Amino acid sequence: MALVTPRFINTNGIKMQIAQQGFGPLVVSCHGFPESWYSWRHQLTALSEAGYHVVVPDQPAMVNPSTEPIEAYNILELTADSEFLLQI
Repeated sequence: MALVTPRFINTNGIKMQIAQQGFGPLVVSCHGFPESWYSWRHQLTALSEAGYHVVVPDQPAMVNPSTEPIEAYNILELTADSEFLLQI
């Protein structure tokens, strides 16, 4: 079984932490406030064991609100931040 691998990526002009596990078709799981990728740890393992490459981004405004005011992260910005994940 592959281990959960946290790492940083640059996307949409920001540095974003992601956690990933597994190989195969991509599954992206997004969390809400006040959570982080760790909230998905059980799903990461279950989905990777089922044959998927699972990626969970830490939404920057959710885990580090000092980077931007929370108002700056509307659904359009969150979508743009996560768009790069489709290329992983």
